[in-house]
Amino acid sequence: MHGIPRADEDLARTYRDFALSEAAGRSPSYERLCLGVAADDAVLTLVGALPLAKRQPNLLLGAVRLLGGPVGDDPAFRDWLVAHWPAVREQMLARSTQTNEAARCAVLLPVLAALPQPLALIEVGASAGLCLYPDRYRYRYGDRSPIGPQGAPLLDCAVDGPVPVPDRLPQVVWRAGIDLNPLDVTDPDDVRWLRSLIWPEHTERAERLSAAAAIAAAEPPLLVRGDLNESLAGLAAQAPAGATLVVFHTAVLAYLDEAGVDRFTAQLAELRPGTVWLSNEAPRVVPQIAARLPVQAPPGRFVLAVDGRPVAFTMPHGQGVDWL
Repeated sequence: MHGIPRADEDLARTYRDFALSEAAGRSPSYERLCLGVAADDAVLTLVGALPLAKRQPNLLLGAVRLLGGPVGDDPAFRDWLVAHWPAVREQMLARSTQTNEAARCAVLLPVLAALPQPLALIEVGASAGLCLYPDRYRYRYGDRSPIGPQGAPLLDCAVDGPVPVPDRLPQVVWRAGIDLNPLDVTDPDDVRWLRSLIWPEHTERAERLSAAAAIAAAEPPLLVRGDLNESLAGLAAQAPAGATLVVFHTAVLAYLDEAGVDRFTAQLAELRPGTVWLSNEAPRVVPQIAARLPVQAPPGRFVLAVDGRPVAFTMPHGQGVDWL
């Protein structure tokens, strides 16, 4: 998922797979552009000279949008990219994909609301921390009546299967996050980068970003700069004793190698008793979760798991949840 290349020879396939598996049906412009990149040896050579982790489609497209490049027309995109490659390369080397989609809270909420309250939240790979506010949004599951505060950003989520839709929001008394490069919602440059990562057709997501950023700016979360495998234990020790500690992540562990994933899952067992691990990742990212899937995940879906046990398939940006 997310077009993370694993080897040098995979680059054309990475862009083609991203176009057909992720952008198709969601972003016609990105589908066209990535198919074009996959077939363009000159552009592949430029991108292929970057470090492996910096060759992602989302990172390339976000950098072009940040710099004001055209993403609606294939030839114009290609010509602009080649002409402005030094500037694009600089941004790709300096930044990382940090999509911070608040709507992902909608697929986490059925689990969070059912836990012993109150909650202390730690998000690994938190970006700007917008998913640390599940208690501040308003939710509508299918055709049910919305829950949550009037006037809050409304998160619509389609439901399938026996989703335990909550009738109240969780009580969050502490919220913190870890990121290699935490973003600051009070910094216009950081917010501009977050906006550049939203796909062009997704105007509703751009509006939601602005509303969620205002919530976070009013009460900023504790964000720690660091590696999730180095910083988690220390941060978890700061969580208040009287709350259920929840460690969660969405579309983050795919950036680790196999040893990094193993190290992360092993240290969860060493945190204080009662800690809940909430994972929302592509199906094959965490082997112990993949091994417990009762059926194969539909294309383009994540797997939501509680303490390593799969409970649902979810759409990557929180648009839908299919309970197992």
